[in-house]
Amino acid sequence: MIILAVDLGDVRTGLAVCDEGEILASPAGVIHESSQKKLLPAIKQIAEDHKSRLIVVGHPRNMDGSFGARAVKCEKFAQQLQNFTRIKVELFDERVTTKAAGQKLNDLNIRGKRRKSIIDEMAAVEIMQGFLDYRKSRI
Repeated sequence: MIILAVDLGDVRTGLAVCDEGEILASPAGVIHESSQKKLLPAIKQIAEDHKSRLIVVGHPRNMDGSFGARAVKCEKFAQQLQNFTRIKVELFDERVTTKAAGQKLNDLNIRGKRRKSIIDEMAAVEIMQGFLDYRKSRI
């Protein structure tokens, strides 16, 4: 099944998608939008373009597992996204995804404007790959 991953940001929202076999996570772009009224239809269009049957939204829990304001915001957004798209939406713990994405960009020596333009997309890839690995471990 094709799945779309969303790394919700205040200004930039990173996206990633997996293949039909749920093996490989790939970048799917960044939406530069702070208005949820504009963000929801943009994500819906991308989900439809990729024929996604599930959307995974990163759920930024605190390191101790508790839920802060950002996690609550993502929970509300996930519910709005499911209502708007009519595609099932799941939350997935993204505690270390941005850090992992940043480390990969450091390893590739990607800095400055280029880094800023792809960090959110790479975080979405980390969310997607983590979700795929989690699904495989449950089989």
